[in-house]
Amino acid sequence: MPQDEAVIGCTGKVLIGTRGSAGPGEVLVRVRGGSETFLAWSEDPLAVGATVLVIESRGCREVGVIEWVDPLDALGENTAGAG
Repeated sequence: MPQDEAVIGCTGKVLIGTRGSAGPGEVLVRVRGGSETFLAWSEDPLAVGATVLVIESRGCREVGVIEWVDPLDALGENTAGAG
């Protein structure tokens, strides 16, 4: 089963919530200059709208994801009132 290495490290949004070990959800991932949907597996359930980071490709348009908060977003909040 070929893996899609290009998707690892990309971020996306949960379209259909994941259920942890009970089953996958679906995510929309920004990859290759566009957006593509993948079945998404996660250790913990993730709600619709959550931002995720792809941590593995499982082949056949399936990925492993974790919830993701961009650390650079916090920098923008801290500097918004500066200057």
